[in-house]
Amino acid sequence: MKIIHAKVYTEDGVFQEKDVYTDGERIVEHETGDGDVLDGSGCYLIPGLTDVHFHGCAGRDFCDGSTESMEIMAEYEASQGITTIVPATMTLSREKLKSICETAASYPNEKGAVFCGINMEGPFISLARKGAQNGAYVHRPDVEMFRELNAASGHKVKLLAVAPEEPGAMEFIEALKDEVVLSVAHTTADCETAAEAFRKGASHVTHLYNAMAGLSHRAPGVVGAAADDARVEAELICDGIHVHPVTVRQTFKMFGDDRIILISDSMEATGMPDGEYALGGQKVVKKGNRATLEDGTIAGSVTNLMDCLRMAVKMGIPLESAVKCAAVNPARSVGIYDRYGSITPGKTANLVLLKEEDLSTVQVILKGKAIL
Repeated sequence: MKIIHAKVYTEDGVFQEKDVYTDGERIVEHETGDGDVLDGSGCYLIPGLTDVHFHGCAGRDFCDGSTESMEIMAEYEASQGITTIVPATMTLSREKLKSICETAASYPNEKGAVFCGINMEGPFISLARKGAQNGAYVHRPDVEMFRELNAASGHKVKLLAVAPEEPGAMEFIEALKDEVVLSVAHTTADCETAAEAFRKGASHVTHLYNAMAGLSHRAPGVVGAAADDARVEAELICDGIHVHPVTVRQTFKMFGDDRIILISDSMEATGMPDGEYALGGQKVVKKGNRATLEDGTIAGSVTNLMDCLRMAVKMGIPLESAVKCAAVNPARSVGIYDRYGSITPGKTANLVLLKEEDLSTVQVILKGKAIL
């Protein structure tokens, strides 16, 4: 395939008009003379996005624990331009989590977005900041339990959430820092506790601002500790519900676009009509672009990552920065940037054409094949 006349997002983080060539599944440096020609006039060509934190979409959830659900989710994500995925678990029983991990280990990964690992969001969190997680299954940080679950997954866990103030959490972080990316999450930690967790080996924050104390001038909390440590990356949900546009813009000023990872945190109602759904075994009501538990607690989002990218741009974030935070940074964070996340010869040809005028999707190219 040859893609011509598009404004191509380069590894330097800028757009440049040039031709892009693919040969089978890979991006190549020179034209091969085979395949279709795709005219990208009036379009941006960006890398396929990577969502490292979403629970479900298209009426299915990763915690269904079925390869059928994973395949349906992967096909929906790919159709939206999210071509690599790291779905998240919920806080569930040890037995249920093990079953989900075993399903992930056996997933054939033949259709839709490429499954690149697991984000284990629970159960090692704070009951006081559980958010939409099920408090009945919150568990103290347990190294042996994590290793059992990770082994059941075929060692596919890429991200692991932990509330650092919980008993044993610091030892948990030190023990696992070389095995998985540790993320401060669902936490009552103050700034000093979070900073200690980062010193001991945590390097990620799960959905910044949500399920943690806010940033205050006398109590900067997890947000302040993360912003203050250049090694720490932070997830941000730009769905127009979870984080105010002013806060989104201020966060980019604090962290810069090298350390922010846009996520969707989407649940099974994403891409579905309004109605009743489920998240972690709990009833969720979707109305418009908001999903809540029966008590009104926000229960994930109903916005896919590509729409979060568009929303970030509407909030005033430069497109170049939004693409970096939705394609480049997440791929780097879970160790797949050598294969995905940029338009570079040798990498998998996962590409998206967006109209310049409104960023609507013109074409998704998955493993070198146009799918729309």
